[in-house]
Amino acid sequence: MNNLFVYCEIEDGIIADVSLELLTKGRSLANQLNCKLEALVIGSNLDGVEKQIFPYGADTVYLVDDKRLYPYTSQPHASVLINLFKEKKPQICLMGATSIGRDLGPRVSSALHSGLTADCTALEIGSHEDKKAGKSYENLLYQIRPAFGGNIVATIVNPECRPQMATVREGVMKKEIVSPTYKGEVVKLDASKYVSDTDFVVSVIERQIEKSKINIKSAPIIVAGGYGVGSKENFKLLYDLAATIGAEVGASRAAVDAGYAEHERQIGQTGVTVRPKLYIACGISGQIQHIAGMQDSSMIIAINNDPNAPINTIADYVITGTVEDILPKMIKYYKKNSK
Repeated sequence: MNNLFVYCEIEDGIIADVSLELLTKGRSLANQLNCKLEALVIGSNLDGVEKQIFPYGADTVYLVDDKRLYPYTSQPHASVLINLFKEKKPQICLMGATSIGRDLGPRVSSALHSGLTADCTALEIGSHEDKKAGKSYENLLYQIRPAFGGNIVATIVNPECRPQMATVREGVMKKEIVSPTYKGEVVKLDASKYVSDTDFVVSVIERQIEKSKINIKSAPIIVAGGYGVGSKENFKLLYDLAATIGAEVGASRAAVDAGYAEHERQIGQTGVTVRPKLYIACGISGQIQHIAGMQDSSMIIAINNDPNAPINTIADYVITGTVEDILPKMIKYYKKNSK
């Protein structure tokens, strides 16, 4: 059928945000390719879950419902995708770059010899010419991601093998409802047709999930610090400013590696992607990996003692100076004028 599939993760009956984001992007790509957008949900007690998916433009929702399929375990879910894709022959498969997607994607792509591009920051449709082989290809998936330590942005194509597979981090794509009344077809698949009993050799006896106490993804204001902040002590100034203006604190990878902040606060290609109304970048040089995670912020203020820092090129306002000098003044001014 050569349609576009999105693997939808589900937890406690709720479809993951990253899956809804990929459905939004998938709908756009499917329109360009003039094909159907199909969603796949694997789990237990899935009745009605399609109501969460159809508004995002899915034409078909495949449900594989079996009490042994929830919570996620590697082999059963991989078997469903591998056998279903052999049957349906999709041209594209998208999934989240989550702990599940990172485990599942390589298993499926390896079994189908299809290849996989991880942690994409953009997905587009385009053509490709292989001059060496003298071949031209149309309507390929451009799988775009930073490469070589973020020094370049690579566009990866998969001309021959199918499906073209890519994983995308949560927050990279926008989540937009096509229509609240959008309706597609629900197809319930028999799990036993796609999964063998031997696939269930591993079972989950006890499962505990600790919810993250930090939620920078949905914060409207973020004060983020980089290695240029200088020390963990100086990073406290960011927390002071954040407490004053009602913001959340984020960090670059360099700052996390230096021990200035927890990994949960890391923003960028190897962290969280955010889109706040206001992003205050403190002592962040602006490497491409970090910019990939915050460039869609509505307003960006850069505070840096280097007037030529790369972050300044995307900032709406640039303040040249040290964090120790600038932040106390901002805190003092805000307190004075917010009474």
